[in-house]
Amino acid sequence: MDLESEASAVPIDEIDVSRPEIYENDSWQPWFSRLRKEAPVHYLADSVNGPFWSVTNHQLIKEVDTNNHVFSSEKGGIAIVDPYATEEGQLQGQSFITLDEPRHAPQRKAVTPSVAPKNLIELEPLIRNNAIDILENLPVGETFNWVQEVSIELTARMLATLFGFPYEQRHKLVHWSDLATAVPEVTGDDSIDMGARYQELMGAAASFYQLWTERAQQPPSFDLISMLIHNSDTANMNEDPELFLGTILLLIVGGNDTTRNSISGGVIGLNRYPDEYQKLRDNPGLIPNMVSEMVRWQTPVIHMRRTALQDVELGGKQIREGDKVVMWYLSGNRDETVFDNPDKLIIDRANARSHVSFGFGVHRCMGNRLAELQLSVLWEEIMKRFHTIEVVDDIQRLPNNFIRGIKSVPVRLYPF
Repeated sequence: MDLESEASAVPIDEIDVSRPEIYENDSWQPWFSRLRKEAPVHYLADSVNGPFWSVTNHQLIKEVDTNNHVFSSEKGGIAIVDPYATEEGQLQGQSFITLDEPRHAPQRKAVTPSVAPKNLIELEPLIRNNAIDILENLPVGETFNWVQEVSIELTARMLATLFGFPYEQRHKLVHWSDLATAVPEVTGDDSIDMGARYQELMGAAASFYQLWTERAQQPPSFDLISMLIHNSDTANMNEDPELFLGTILLLIVGGNDTTRNSISGGVIGLNRYPDEYQKLRDNPGLIPNMVSEMVRWQTPVIHMRRTALQDVELGGKQIREGDKVVMWYLSGNRDETVFDNPDKLIIDRANARSHVSFGFGVHRCMGNRLAELQLSVLWEEIMKRFHTIEVVDDIQRLPNNFIRGIKSVPVRLYPF
């Protein structure tokens, strides 16, 4: 049975788009297509994540995302999985993305200067130097994993810069980012040792407590830790372990996953649609728009969750107070009523920036411009050096219903 037939055969009220395996095998498209057409606000009564509503079209996702007075981030968190607790204690933590107003804005404002336009101008040469260094040292003529050598390496260097984290330990940041979403309900892996996960996250917290102590004795600087210390709204964050760890993990995941998986997804997309790759060769000036299209096409964050604070009607369905409401950004970015031929990467797509990958409203991704800058600079430098980045073997994706992760993209480079 093909994927479309399988998706058509399942009763509509039994469709579960939270199954991690449909993201690992990249078979999610027909399931969301059916929901958009038949039930854009869809209720699933039973799943490993409990009952939840799925919101799958572009307009209704924006409606939920911008109505933070009714749809809460704080009530139950931002992921379909409910907050984790074990005998060791709370594992998910809390951060400004999981706060509602008025608590949300002051904490968010404490770190947004790091990605303000002035600082992006200052970061651009550093990003370019890192991109050049990475690209110049790739094994031309040999097969290698693009994810490991380029996507992860570039984002690891950027994270180390943003945090003022020891450069030689930068890959710890990537590991902790992966660990943040490594729970069975998200990955489908029941063998995950949650006790060991907790201990590793405590190790991450200890590393950042040490950084906090050091930075507190130094003059204010550009890095995120210093900004939190020297802002009155967040200066005592270190006294709240849950808030401290949650904020650090948010900033790590936010700085890692969007850029990393869009870098990998972009290479996959250009290989899948060689006419678009040729369009890029013919006109590298399309890179800024192409970056937006890559972020749309990849959709690094698959979903965001809210909890209804009151009874509310949405898309003709009655949602009750306390219900879990999941916005499937991946589906919104494939909405046929907004994007023509939505499953194709089209680098000069006129409305590429209409994607919902960064969210909307008060919780819109604060680092979206930094992510776009990194992608743009990287592709500018790629197009100076390589005619083709050819995918030469099977792609490995990660089973994860929150982050659309890519583990391996085997490639070979062909210079001009």
